This record gives sequence, structure tokens and C-alpha cells, in this order.
Amino acid sequence: MELSSAEIIETLQNSVQRYKDGFDTNIHPYDIAELLLELRERDEHLYLDQLTQFPEELKALVLIELPKHCHEEVLEHFTPNELADMANTLDTDDAAELIRNFEEVDEGITEELLQNLPDEDRQTLEDLISYGDYEAGAYMQTELFTAYIDEQIGDSIRRLKALKAAKELDNVNQVYVITRKNTFLGSIPLEDLILLGPKEYYEELVKEGVNTITVNATDDIHNVVEIASNYDMGVVPVVNAKGKLLGRITSDDIYDIIEERATGQLYHLAGVNDEAEQKESLLHIGKHRAFWLGINLFTAIAASIVIGLFDTTLQSLVALAILMPIVASMGGNAGTQTLTVTVRQMALGDISSDDAKETIIKEVYLALMNGLIFAVAIGLTAGLWFSMPLLGVVIALAMVINIITAGFFGAVIPLLLQKADIDPAIGSSVLLTTVTDIVGFFSFLGLASLILI
Repeated sequence: MELSSAEIIETLQNSVQRYKDGFDTNIHPYDIAELLLELRERDEHLYLDQLTQFPEELKALVLIELPKHCHEEVLEHFTPNELADMANTLDTDDAAELIRNFEEVDEGITEELLQNLPDEDRQTLEDLISYGDYEAGAYMQTELFTAYIDEQIGDSIRRLKALKAAKELDNVNQVYVITRKNTFLGSIPLEDLILLGPKEYYEELVKEGVNTITVNATDDIHNVVEIASNYDMGVVPVVNAKGKLLGRITSDDIYDIIEERATGQLYHLAGVNDEAEQKESLLHIGKHRAFWLGINLFTAIAASIVIGLFDTTLQSLVALAILMPIVASMGGNAGTQTLTVTVRQMALGDISSDDAKETIIKEVYLALMNGLIFAVAIGLTAGLWFSMPLLGVVIALAMVINIITAGFFGAVIPLLLQKADIDPAIGSSVLLTTVTDIVGFFSFLGLASLILI
């Protein structure tokens, strides 16, 4: 049941009041953002007025959940000083993400925002937003729990209690052991400290063995996700080239990257720009979709030209026109299966350029196996349907040729695009459809011209 504007406002105000009174709000910042977006659909200014009444920390948490197309309105509604106060309540990774989103809208305002931050916080955030969009450092959180190798466990736990009491640290599940010069030595699950005495030194734990897996701040973030997945790490420590501990990448960011990557691949396979889809402008979205539709039009014309080469053949045997779409459709679907599996395995790191030959051979074998099975099925069906055994032979041969071609190019196209430093998901489906249509029509009509006419 859809809530009225008054009911939404009442829900928001109750949650804010509980927050101000020191109670946990009964709805998550994501849910609050969803309610605000409902208000926005009815009145653009009303949702901003409600957002203004939130405490700074809650306001910042909700801003993180709002989609990027709302940030232009937020920048117009709040002053740089107010935005700085909000950003200062967030963990550094969230604050950096928020500032980068603002920077895409208005670089000048974000400069003013940074100038309104305390010197130490400003320097930290400037360092974080200086990393590239796909570098690990851009997703890094600098708040973490560290302990010196020559420190006693009891001393470090007392320090952790003080940090938690001051709300300077949350979501702690690892202690990072470092030298006095901040060189990373390893990470230890916090739960392991419960089994140890407060007088024991971290040096003893390091000697017994600790997790030393790290990523560099300049590493590709997708490699970080693979490391986190391969080693079952919910949090990944980040170091610089000299092994100095800089921060950590937390599980929420890892999940967001996985979702973003999967969504991007899905969009790209359909010839849709994932960033454009986030924009409000229908014209902007339509422009990006039209690009690949335009390419698809030209490829469809190419397939039609192939059909036109055999117009005499089609006129002499109507059955060919009836059966022709079957060959192209089966080839297209078989190719899509291969393409989807190949692109996904490449994204997960299961296929590299070194594995290209094995991948292609495997997909061709699979295509040959399926091609023979369905060739026999459609060959018998067509032969009995039109009482022409040779017609069954023609469509069976064309089916085998097109499905094998689909398997081959379904694997080759994304591998070639990757070698050319092009996202394998972008445009692969359009190129593959062109190949299977042309090969399917040409093989079917060509064989028909040779055998039947």
C-alpha cells in the first residue's frame, strides 16, 4: 500500500526524533532515502526540506544512499560548509565517495567543501580522492585498529575501548600488527585475542603465523575483489609500495563493487550504457541506446543483403523462407550461451589470454555436440514436414555449420576485445548476432542452391 506524503513525513520525523533521543532509528538510512525519493516524485523541494531537518550524521548517511542524479539538487540546497559538516561525520571511504560524487557535478563546490574541513581530515580525503576510479586506494577506509609488534595485547584492547567509546572506530574485526614505522606485518582476527592473556606480546603471535595478504593502493579494484573472494577475506588491508599500512577496504565496498560490476556487464551485453541509465534525462539515455541500435541496424542490413543474393532460390522454394529463421535463431542462442559464459569467466579471472586456445576448443566441441543433436532433430522434422528428405539434409548441415560458428565466435569475440583493451561485454552481442545471422542465412540458402535448385 502506497503511503501518502503526510504518512511519509510522519515516518521520517519519528525516525529522526528517535535518532536525536539516542535510540537507534527503526529504519535504515537506505529506507529513509527511499522514502525521500518517494517525496521527491511528488514535490522536489519537500524532500530537501525534510533532509535539512536530519542530524548531520544521519543526513550524511542518507546522502550516501541517494542516487547520483539527486546530488545536483543537494549541492544547490546546502552550503559548502554544511556539506563539509556532513562529510566530516562519515568514515573516510564514505566521505571520499560522497565528495567524488559532488565533484562530478561541480568541482568548484567540492574545493570549497574541502577547505571547510580540519587540516588533517582534508589531507586524508584529498589523498583518497586523488586515486583513480578503479584503484584500490579510492575505496580505502583509513580508520582501522592497529597494534605494535612490541605491544602487549591488554594495552591495545584498552586503546580499542577508548576509540570505540569516542565513536572513532566501528566495524572492527581485525587487528593489524605493524612496526613502529608503520610497516604492515600481518592481520589477526579480533576474536583470537580473547584466547590470549593481556600480558602477551603481539610479537609472539606474529611468530606463530598471521595473515599477511595485502593489496597495493594502486591495484585494480577488481583484482582486490578477486583476492577477497579467493581468500575469504571480508576486509582487505591496503599498503603502499614500501609496505606501509594505509587503510582497509571493507566488505560493504567489496559487495558494492561486485554488484556494480555484474550490473555493468549485464547492461553492456545488451548494448546499454550503465552510467547513462542512471541519468534522469530521457534524451541522454536514448542517445546511448540509439548508438548500438544504429550499429544493429547496419548489421541487420548486411544479413538482409545476404538473403537478397538468394532471392531466386527463395522464390523457387517457399519452404526455405519458412525454415530460414530457425537456423539463424539457433545459432544466435548458442552463441549467446557461449558469449555469456566466456565474458563472465573472464570477469571472474577464470580465463586469461593464456587459456584462450583451450577455451575456444572447448566451446567448439560443445557447439559440435549440440549442433549434431539438433541438426538431426530439425533435419528429420523438416524432411517429414515438407516431404523432402534433401531439404532435411540441407537444414541439418546449415544448423551444424552455424552452431559451430556461434561457439567459435562466441569465445573469440570477447577474447579479441579484451586483447584490444576493450571491455569484452560491450558490443559483443551485436557482433556475434551479425556473424550468426550472416553465416546461418548464407550456409542454409547456399546449400539449398547447390543441392535443391
